[in-house]
Amino acid sequence: MMMKKVNVFKGLMMIAVFGLAVLPSDAGENWPAWRGLNNDGKVPEENPPVKWDASTNVLWKTEVPGRGHSSPTVYGDRIYLATGDDEKLSQSVLAFDRKSGKKLWGKTLFSGFEKDKRLHKRNTLATSSIACDGERLLVLFMNDAAVHLTALSLEGEVLWQKEVGDFKSHWGYSASPILYKDLILVAADHANGGYVTALDRKSGKVIWRQDRPKSPNYPSPVVCKVAGKDQVILAGCKMLAAYDPASGKLLWSVDDATTEECVGSVVVDGGLAFASGGYPKKETIAVKADGSGEVVWRNEVQVYVPSMLTHEGYLYAITDKGEAYCFEAATGKEMWKERLGGIFNSSPVLAGEHVFITSQEGVTFVIKPGPKKLDVVSKNKLGSDVFATPSFAGDRIYVRASEKQNGKRQEFLYCVGEGS
Repeated sequence: MMMKKVNVFKGLMMIAVFGLAVLPSDAGENWPAWRGLNNDGKVPEENPPVKWDASTNVLWKTEVPGRGHSSPTVYGDRIYLATGDDEKLSQSVLAFDRKSGKKLWGKTLFSGFEKDKRLHKRNTLATSSIACDGERLLVLFMNDAAVHLTALSLEGEVLWQKEVGDFKSHWGYSASPILYKDLILVAADHANGGYVTALDRKSGKVIWRQDRPKSPNYPSPVVCKVAGKDQVILAGCKMLAAYDPASGKLLWSVDDATTEECVGSVVVDGGLAFASGGYPKKETIAVKADGSGEVVWRNEVQVYVPSMLTHEGYLYAITDKGEAYCFEAATGKEMWKERLGGIFNSSPVLAGEHVFITSQEGVTFVIKPGPKKLDVVSKNKLGSDVFATPSFAGDRIYVRASEKQNGKRQEFLYCVGEGS
């Protein structure tokens, strides 16, 4: 009975956030967009396994063509992935059956475009995660010096497609589309002058657009309920800025509040917005999200690619080089710092009572969160490399990983869970 109550509550949350008219019966067991339902990497009501390997607690494994760093998008009875082919120069969307892992369909959206010579080795042609609102898929791809947004039906039919704006690649594109009521939000910072914009999900009509500074930058925007209002918060370009998600109005901005280039998305807690960046300086910062412009604390910790995580008054972070941190969110006081080892691109996720952090080497560290010490519960290995953040839904973990087959890299999608 308690589980049913939790799922009803989560379904109501999805109505509030996404403005959906119809929800599947398992609406509370989805991972519909980048970093989950609330774009914060937290699903405290789930209870996934804490131990697994290639032969234990892997319910299925299926081959994924091409390459991409987008997270699996889980909705209803399906899983959706974006993928790219570096040789054919194509960008596609794939759909898999959630229960068996069987590939259901693939849809190529772009092909034959000019190769991006500036694409970073830690980026791909398909790094943006797909957003699903229960009726359509919203997919972002960058090619031919422009960002393109496509709406697909759940069967892969193109509903509409729009060139959102130009894009001068520095190291490629990585921002994911974010759902807000009947809108889809897109950010595209670049050296020729970036922008953050909102489009109507049904028609692709541009509802609002705000210009951003001329600077390469990579984070996905996030919508946060903070300081009593919904805010789209975006880090990078040497500032932290917030916009009204309904109108695009600039709510506040704080200069010199982040580095020039960021990758991780903003997280919030207790009225504060937290961000970190990696170039040209190293910095993690906490800013009041009330428009006062007050910088509450800052330090010289570089959390570049992974996003951070808040939980019960503490800020958790993993650096690209494998150093794990716990800070007191309100003050920035360092509670502990420990080296996990490895390289990290994916972001930590709180699922149930544990934090899951996956390294590039394919090792997922399961941690019991707390301010006293780093408490590693288990280490779990899948594949030879993992760049995408795993997705958590319905007590299952969906991991996009690669293995070497006949000397070549081959991606797979794994379903980790207990039972059938």
